Amino acid sequence: MERQCSIDDIDDNGPMLHLRLITPATRTGEVIAALDQCAGTTNLVVLPGAARLPEGDLIFCDVARESANEVIDRLGWLKEEGSIAVEQVDLALSRVADEAVEEAPGEPEDAVVWAEFAQKMADDSRVTWAYLVFLVIATMLAAIGVLQNSLILIVGAMVLGPEFGAIAAVCFGLLGRDRRLIAGSLRTLIIGFAIAIAVTFACALALRGLGWIGPHHLRVNEEVQFIVKPDRWSFIVALLAGVAGVLSITAGKSSALIGVFISVTTVPAAGFAAVALALGDWPEVAGSVSQLALNIAGMLIAGTGTLMVQRGFWPQVGRGSSLRPMREREAGG
Repeated sequence: MERQCSIDDIDDNGPMLHLRLITPATRTGEVIAALDQCAGTTNLVVLPGAARLPEGDLIFCDVARESANEVIDRLGWLKEEGSIAVEQVDLALSRVADEAVEEAPGEPEDAVVWAEFAQKMADDSRVTWAYLVFLVIATMLAAIGVLQNSLILIVGAMVLGPEFGAIAAVCFGLLGRDRRLIAGSLRTLIIGFAIAIAVTFACALALRGLGWIGPHHLRVNEEVQFIVKPDRWSFIVALLAGVAGVLSITAGKSSALIGVFISVTTVPAAGFAAVALALGDWPEVAGSVSQLALNIAGMLIAGTGTLMVQRGFWPQVGRGSSLRPMREREAGG
């Protein structure tokens, strides 16, 4: 019976990756041999002399996500002598591709491509204009939500906040003891929240001067009090969010990451702190800052622990499957 394609087969990350390799002509045989030894590789194409910058042979192939770490590790030297480019294959209608996925050890959704994750974390650890603008807007929306007692605005601000990428980058830096990545990611978090709170504080101060807001606006409903009243449940939620957030990034589950944003109150706490600071309500400032610190600490602890567990299952050097040698012995009789 033919296998039917269903909506469950379509996800942010498909089971296959497409590799484009440029290798010196003298080492093409070595590359092909390495690919052949890795379970889960298929659709191999070799174009001798096709590459011009850098010069060499051009090789295309598809590889199951579970085998990507092993392939990238074996061919790591191409980073200096040639080139490695990896793309996501959204749809692969091929019997040999299905066999490659089955041949590779583990399940595609559980596989962590560490080189891909490292690149994303390096990008998320940098301070960019887009990151700052999104965080400022999210913090200002949260502040307006506090002033208007609007949970809808607060939830919208939580979804818009981009801070989890930097938090995950800190976790990855702690995993690899990469001081530069840790410092850069913490710098991104500190600068981002400092600017967001400062801009929101300035706007709130101006509104106070115009008489639009006053201390009575901080008498929020009980539904909003969770922002400035950190407790053990806040820490538990932060721990769960840290686990879910790291898993959503490594597995490419963007829908799950949105749920993480809605779970933790980092951006609302920053917005509340800015408004309370402008209105001179120091107890509320202390409560919201404590909530912000508690959430970030919980996510850092849980995120780092999750990465440690994942590294145990999917180390940088993947373990080869025994299926390919077995199949070759059977084919040889």
